[in-house]
Amino acid sequence: MPTPEKTSFEEIVAAGRDLLEAAGLQKLTMQSVAQRVGVRAPSLYKHVSNRAALLAAVAEATVEDLAVHLEATDRSLEALTREYRRFALNWPEGFRLMHSTEAPSEARVRAAAPVLHAARQLVGEQEALEAARFVTAWATGFIEMELNGAFRLGGDVERAFEYGLTALRRALTDAR
Repeated sequence: MPTPEKTSFEEIVAAGRDLLEAAGLQKLTMQSVAQRVGVRAPSLYKHVSNRAALLAAVAEATVEDLAVHLEATDRSLEALTREYRRFALNWPEGFRLMHSTEAPSEARVRAAAPVLHAARQLVGEQEALEAARFVTAWATGFIEMELNGAFRLGGDVERAFEYGLTALRRALTDAR
């Protein structure tokens, strides 16, 4: 009779996401995950082949989680962008990881779909991809600056975000 598994792929990925947020990318190791799920590190290799595979799995789970959150909005440009920011502020290290080369492209496509749809509604099919990239680049840059504490001139960061979001909509609809 085979020995029962002491952990699962899902538990490993969940532990990886938690460790990533608690300790950062450098501390996300096979050993730290093994300790978190209560097994020895060699046991993890039954589920993930190496640290790169672990990072890819954590990144993919993070992107998939983002996609679920985006799909739960009303899918307006504003709601999607606000949810993207909320997600990033709750999962800052995962947010950074999902923009790295470790994140599988297939997962990113699902997360991008609602943004592409909103862009298509605003600017039409022909410029939807460019508009979606514009919105995502602005939001990602703003969020990264916010996460890094780069807004040091005072003022209300929330108000600045909303100002930018209003300007984005105006730019996209005026360009039409």
